[in-house]
Amino acid sequence: MFMVKASIGAGLIGLALLALHFVEGNLSLLLPLAVLGLSLALYLSRDIPKFLKVFIGVLTAVEAILVALSLADAAGTVPEFLTAYVPPASMPVGATIFAFVIYCVSRIPVIRTIMRIADRYFTSNAPAEIKIPLIGTVRASEGAIGTALLVFLILINLGQVALNVRLNFFGRDMFNALQDKDAGAFWYQLFGVFVPLAAVFVTVAMVEIVSQYVLRIRWREFLNRLYVHEWLSDGTHYRMQLIGREADNPDQRIAEDLRSYIDQTYTLSMGLMNQSATLVSFIAILWSLSAGFTLPGSDVPVPGLLVWVCIAYALLGTWLTHVIGRPLIALYFQQERVEADYRFSLARLREYTEQVALLGGEAAEEEALNNRFARIVQNFMQIVRRVMRLQIFQSTYFQANVVVPYILTAPYYFIGKITLGQMQQTVGAFSSVQGALDFFITSYSTIANYKAVVDRLTTFEAAVETVHRSDAANRVQLAPSSNADLNVSGLQVALPDGRVLMRADGVAFRQGETTLLTGPSGSGKSTLFRAISGIWPFGAGQIQVPESQTMMLLPQRPYIPQGSLREAVTYPGTHGEYDDVKIAEALRAAKLPALADRLDEERAWSQTLSLGEQQRLAIARALLAKPDWLFLDEATAALDEPTEAEIYEVIRDKLPEATVVSIGHRSTLAAFHDRRIDMKKMDDGLYAPVEKRQPEPAA
Repeated sequence: MFMVKASIGAGLIGLALLALHFVEGNLSLLLPLAVLGLSLALYLSRDIPKFLKVFIGVLTAVEAILVALSLADAAGTVPEFLTAYVPPASMPVGATIFAFVIYCVSRIPVIRTIMRIADRYFTSNAPAEIKIPLIGTVRASEGAIGTALLVFLILINLGQVALNVRLNFFGRDMFNALQDKDAGAFWYQLFGVFVPLAAVFVTVAMVEIVSQYVLRIRWREFLNRLYVHEWLSDGTHYRMQLIGREADNPDQRIAEDLRSYIDQTYTLSMGLMNQSATLVSFIAILWSLSAGFTLPGSDVPVPGLLVWVCIAYALLGTWLTHVIGRPLIALYFQQERVEADYRFSLARLREYTEQVALLGGEAAEEEALNNRFARIVQNFMQIVRRVMRLQIFQSTYFQANVVVPYILTAPYYFIGKITLGQMQQTVGAFSSVQGALDFFITSYSTIANYKAVVDRLTTFEAAVETVHRSDAANRVQLAPSSNADLNVSGLQVALPDGRVLMRADGVAFRQGETTLLTGPSGSGKSTLFRAISGIWPFGAGQIQVPESQTMMLLPQRPYIPQGSLREAVTYPGTHGEYDDVKIAEALRAAKLPALADRLDEERAWSQTLSLGEQQRLAIARALLAKPDWLFLDEATAALDEPTEAEIYEVIRDKLPEATVVSIGHRSTLAAFHDRRIDMKKMDDGLYAPVEKRQPEPAA
């Protein structure tokens, strides 16, 4: 709605300026045409991404200032010492053209994908605050703060372009003073013009550095929280591994690719805007300076000859750069993958050092690591060969850039058509226009890497979306139970590819009754537990779970987080949820008395503790959490039978209200349970739970 209102307002102003042009006659026709064009650009841009809307909004404000200065100049109200700073009428036209360029770019599918990720931050309504020097703490939504920082940085970059334009005129006047041997004019240009401009330039650059780093870290923090939440919520991280490898190494995508995306999005967007503004500003200068130039070797005048030469030269260089560098996009994507695979292999080896040492697997691990690193080297050398070709071309191209403007302007200087200052100004303007047009060439490697980063983030999001779609299509339904029992009806538990693994119907786990679930490996016992816990959605049917009752599932190999022993025992509890006395009591009850006084000790506990000790530590977690339902998936399989019996006695004593359901293969487990259910293979080839009557105790 704001863009529509702004477009209407700009249209009315444009019509008023058009009428003023025909009435007064001293107002350039370019001004009303620029404003009317901006009105159309604003209307067309009403549904573009927020990130790009910010750029168009700033351009609108800048164009309003440019038009106001032009009107003041036409009315003769600009002081004489400021007339040199009045922009030419072509500059508002340039701003309008750039607004149309932004709109056209926003229609490109890959740009919309890139901007969709950015807009997750800039449209956020999450409450936030920021401390601003000389102002204090400002509270607003995170999206509003990010937008304000982006607007500020865009204005700074446009201001830097304006300073460069003024320095171009300074160069002309200084070299003219040298040619005329006018010492007074020379020293005035040096100390009266250059020194103040340089001081402003340095100050603005320092402010820009601080502001952009604040924006980048806030932007990254927000997206990091968002991606981590989407990855971990509702067991998505677990099911992504089951579905496939659409998003390999999600840790790298969150930690590295997000950082690269934010840095490169800011750098490329600001660079493109800066170079576009430079292009518009210096083309006007270059056009006026080369207005009287003729084709070399003839008397045929060509308006803006140097502008056309510059554009043709840059287009040729851009096309050749793309032809040479296009394969880099796929190579950079593959490099990120093989690097992440190698890092993951190293981290996994560190986690399983004991198992590798016991099996004497060092040689096999070394061979596997060397093979994975060989893939890194192979892909890297392909990148080197391609970058080398690109660098050879770019070096040749940019070396030619140094002499081309002198070759073009020297004949006109020698015949006295331009002064030394005008020649130097022309060379400077040509170099600025050439640099702006060469933005794609100089940034090609960055753009190729950026495209790979965007692809990795979008495939990560696609993997998350795939999990959600599969959940919605074929999902085991969890519903509240009509009684205190856990009831299973019409259940079919399937693999991620849709193949049914087991079925269960009319099965109930009764509250307060301990149950032992047995059966051969692969019959679906653990998968049934995971379906009950809600992390395995594949299949159909319904599991009715008692309302307002807590559940805890202990797997055979517990997860031990990094950090202190206190954090390992209380996981997944929050910091300070349990006092040290209770934690120590739980460890002693779980037959780990030696650990009770080591709560503040930090070490790799997953490697320090044996599997049996890790299983007892998980039992200590359950004693602290006191769940209403406790599912033990071979959670005591690493213990000897006497210790296992002691652990079950502890559970019965410390958790008298908990309903315990166990998976196990040992026959001795039957003595600790009131009921036994076996997984039997049925006539249709699927496993199903069948209750087995416990033998009567001997008289």
